[in-house]
Amino acid sequence: MTQTPARTNDGSKRSRQRGAALLAAMLTVMLVATFAAAALWQQWRSAEVEGAERARVQAAWVLIGALDWSRLILGEDGRAGGPDHLGEPWAVPLEEARLTSFLSAEKNVASDNLEGLPDAFLSGRIVDAQSKLNVLSLVDNGKPVPAAVATFTRLFNLLGLPVSELSLMTTGLAAALATGTATDGSSSGVDSSAAPLMPQQVSQLVWLGLSASTAAALEPYVTILPVKTTLNLNTASAEAISASMESLNIASARQLVDRRSRAFFKDIAAANAALPSGSAPFNAAQHGVGTQFFEVYGKLRLDRTYVEERSLLQRSGVTVTTIWRTRGAGATLTPVKP
Repeated sequence: MTQTPARTNDGSKRSRQRGAALLAAMLTVMLVATFAAAALWQQWRSAEVEGAERARVQAAWVLIGALDWSRLILGEDGRAGGPDHLGEPWAVPLEEARLTSFLSAEKNVASDNLEGLPDAFLSGRIVDAQSKLNVLSLVDNGKPVPAAVATFTRLFNLLGLPVSELSLMTTGLAAALATGTATDGSSSGVDSSAAPLMPQQVSQLVWLGLSASTAAALEPYVTILPVKTTLNLNTASAEAISASMESLNIASARQLVDRRSRAFFKDIAAANAALPSGSAPFNAAQHGVGTQFFEVYGKLRLDRTYVEERSLLQRSGVTVTTIWRTRGAGATLTPVKP
């Protein structure tokens, strides 16, 4: 009778030891599983980052090649000379096309070598930057230019935009231009810290006082070029042409655009001949039929992700130089079917 409590205590002790060992084993398994999952996630993340970076670099090189191709097209067009119009090769947009179709067209690339390559789709277009009204014409020597202000006022009225924002933009543009260096190399003397930055793109006109909605509405009709330019009557929209001419209403401007689609204007005299009777002639200081500046848009899509690039090119004869380039990336919500 006296030995029974001892056996009971020994059994309880062994049970506690087995429970502690089982708990330690479970904790060990849990820790190992946690560390393994963390290592696997880290490895997956590294692979994803490496893949994304590789795709970004490859897309950048493809878009650089597309930009070089655009420069070649514009250079050859400059060699041919003559007016610039929408019937020329540079004006034909490249609809989204599979990159492997370009490679398979090459005689040195076998179709077997294309198997396993990811589906990539390239699209792009070249836009005549002088088909739009140049914001830089609003200011000369730090003062607003009345004729240009009147042109932009008519455009704002045509688009139903608040004209009060035009005054803000003109004032901001004068301040932004004044922060630079004068043509003789002397300082402008304006405190640059209090002046807005000079924008390069229409969306950046918000820096000069425009609202985002107004800037978006102006995007198809307005541009910002490094020098004052003429409006190309062969490529400009009816809205831009009508705004540039006080005596030309939007209906007459649309008739002019429709007429030029059948035969482009070889010179300003031909454009004047297409004007309705009673209209003032086009001004050679504001209008033309040739172009120096072009905007190039390129986009490369890989499944749902894409990389897009926008550039401003300047052409002088057969020489085409890049003024600026911007690049962005993003993803669509749903996969786009080829």
